[in-house]
Amino acid sequence: MIAALAASITDIGYSATTVADIVRRARTSRRTFYENFTDREACLVALLADTNRRAVETISSAVDPGAPWETQIRQAVEAWVANAESQPAVMLSWIRDVPALGMAARTLQREVTESFIVMVRTLSDTQELRAAGIPAVSRQRAIMLIGGLRELTAVTVESGGRMNDVTDEAVAAAIALLGPNRGG
Repeated sequence: MIAALAASITDIGYSATTVADIVRRARTSRRTFYENFTDREACLVALLADTNRRAVETISSAVDPGAPWETQIRQAVEAWVANAESQPAVMLSWIRDVPALGMAARTLQREVTESFIVMVRTLSDTQELRAAGIPAVSRQRAIMLIGGLRELTAVTVESGGRMNDVTDEAVAAAIALLGPNRGG
């Protein structure tokens, strides 16, 4: 049913998706749907929790901690971009739809943001970065990086662009934000 919701979001968007759309695509019954989810929002929360958990794992595993620091940043940003490119409508739903939903979705948003903050701070705590004079990334700076990447993703997808077209700008911004000459 989660895959059916993802397909529906891709085709018609979350706001237009109904439980009937989900069960039709999943080839299951409403009864089965409601045995697993209390409502459409709960299904979205499950989809996005899984999607973002996999994104954090993918981005984390894409970075070689022994590579030069600029390469590490590029690897992380390119993994973010590849993740966004693989499911742009679902990514956009996470960014735009979740803030307007109920408490479960807001809780998910905070938890996911926290997992990305921890990921950024963990990835930036390498011998290569310390040797380059790059101090540990603060929580606030990690939030700024994640927020910037999220908004760049949303604006790019909404305008019909491709994330691959903005990769170099995203990498340059991340290097400026996280590099050794970041002004603070």
